[in-house]
Amino acid sequence: MKVASGYLGDRYHHKKRLAFLGYSASVIYKIVLSFAGSWGGVLTARIIDRTGKGIRTAPRDALVAQSSKKGKLGSSYGLHKMLDMAGSSIGAFLAFVIIAAGIQYRTAFLWSMIPGIIGVMIILLIREGKSTTEVQNRMPLRGLKRNRKLELYFAVIFLFCLGNSSNTFLLLKAKSRGFSSAQVMLLYLIFNVSASILAIPSGRLSDRFGRSSILVPGYLIYGLVYLGFALLTSKASIIILFIAYGAYTAFISGAERALVAESSPEGYKGTVLGVYGMIQGIGLLLSSIIAGVMWDRIGSNAPFWFGGILGIVSAVLIFCILRSGSHKSVEA
Repeated sequence: MKVASGYLGDRYHHKKRLAFLGYSASVIYKIVLSFAGSWGGVLTARIIDRTGKGIRTAPRDALVAQSSKKGKLGSSYGLHKMLDMAGSSIGAFLAFVIIAAGIQYRTAFLWSMIPGIIGVMIILLIREGKSTTEVQNRMPLRGLKRNRKLELYFAVIFLFCLGNSSNTFLLLKAKSRGFSSAQVMLLYLIFNVSASILAIPSGRLSDRFGRSSILVPGYLIYGLVYLGFALLTSKASIIILFIAYGAYTAFISGAERALVAESSPEGYKGTVLGVYGMIQGIGLLLSSIIAGVMWDRIGSNAPFWFGGILGIVSAVLIFCILRSGSHKSVEA
């Protein structure tokens, strides 16, 4: 869905409409989930939610790139991530309150539709400008030129994603270290707050010192965090690891999308960002399957050893790929 929506947004300049459709799906998801009476209903709701995310992601990221000032792309994506994680922080805190107060999940989901509807309505205020380069080809993909460095970078992303399993494994690991269900939610809150605080500064640093100066440390932090989950057992160390995991998220989210967007030919940003999202999605699906098998067959530490090693290897490979590029971008 990310590739398809990115392509359609570039071809017909309907990025705003696609973003509106994608975010509207998240509201529909909550309605379906609230009234689901079986696993089939929950599955249907999740499919609606993930489809909506697939539709909105590439057009939204392309709109951010289109609206960003020159030399401020990392800061723009950092701002988006900060607001995203700040909202998640509030959501995680409310989830903790809900669990502690004994409020029913169905009631909580119904209330959660209110901010979702407000967010969708805000999209209507966006003015979508057209790209400076109008794509005339019937199939815009014909205009894409090979970018060797970006292709290599995407290959590394796929390799990394094979070890970047669902965050649920981190929460399961924390629970196995003695944290209660409510405390695990607070750990997720700590992660979101950490990512939110660091998102804008890391984006600005990538604008000033180059993407590699943020991306390489970010992937290295990820590798060390995952190795930490395999090696460390104290509750204090787990809390520190969740803070560091938030730092990794902040470092990667803004700088990486900025790198991909500025490395894309004018008029094709949504398409290339969609390919980027597709590669991540396939890798993350496979990684969670691999992690689940490792957890069951080898032990709960195995997924973290695997992910940690791939994180460090990815940091080294990204350094090698980007070291000969310009200080701000891979040349398109």
